[in-house]
Amino acid sequence: MAQTFKIGTRGSKLALYQANLVADKLRAAHSDLDVEIVEINTSGDWKPSEGEVRLSDAAGGKGQFAKEIESALMDGRIDCGVHSMKDMPSFLPDGLVINHILPRADARDAFLSNGHKTLDDLPQGAVVGTASLRRQAFILARRPDLKIVPFRGNVPTRIQKLRDGQVDATLLALAGLQRLELEHELSSVMSEEEMLPAAGQGAIGVEIREGDEQSKELLDAIHCRETGLRVAAERAALQVLDGSCHTPIGAYATLDGQDMHLTVAVGRLDGQEMHMVEDRLTLSDETSHCEQVYKLGETLGQRLKDKIPPELLEQCA
Repeated sequence: MAQTFKIGTRGSKLALYQANLVADKLRAAHSDLDVEIVEINTSGDWKPSEGEVRLSDAAGGKGQFAKEIESALMDGRIDCGVHSMKDMPSFLPDGLVINHILPRADARDAFLSNGHKTLDDLPQGAVVGTASLRRQAFILARRPDLKIVPFRGNVPTRIQKLRDGQVDATLLALAGLQRLELEHELSSVMSEEEMLPAAGQGAIGVEIREGDEQSKELLDAIHCRETGLRVAAERAALQVLDGSCHTPIGAYATLDGQDMHLTVAVGRLDGQEMHMVEDRLTLSDETSHCEQVYKLGETLGQRLKDKIPPELLEQCA
């Protein structure tokens, strides 16, 4: 009898795409494996919000899509949970780990608007909808005249709201648009310099129970080492900077051979302050690469934390 491996996921079109991508890769790597997709309703699906973080509720935000999936994982109802890494909180629940990540898609943000090509083309006082504090801070740092409003719903819903004229523009993760074959909806793509991505943006992570060697061995075959190292560095910085509430934080790492470059930024919600640090690391084979990139992220996060006003890490919308 074929072994059954159960993958837990939200039921949105994008989440199902990501879960099926993991399933397809597992089937390709293990021909005798029976993979089952288990749809789970999450807090993010029944609360009035979706996205990286909520603009108005300190109890929501990152992790609102993961809680019920993680409960099912800890209860043994599923063998793994599939997540967008940008939506995961800085720290995972005890007993759960994410050590397997698929090859990263494009981490940049896409700009969508009715009749305007770029953020700079928007007229004075235009309304931009977003549920991301990071995007809000970067937008207002560049265009303090713009009005930011909460913008909720899944990707197709937000696009329809934009078409209906509820806002003049919005920003969405380019990877999500590409996965849903909605890339034609974007007006332009913002560079990493214009809009530093969220930690883990564009990456799909697989969460399992710590010590579950059987699941680990199955997932080892589909893990992308490069993406794993990049996301580990970004999330290490995020963990150091994790404030008492939601904070606009961007973190993005590149890896060229053995050379890693990491940029981390923290901003004020109103865009009036934006603090950024960056550094490089050449990986050595003398110690674990994962430990080295984690140390880089931790060091940069602490460097940034030491130079910014403490209140920046205690912001609430």
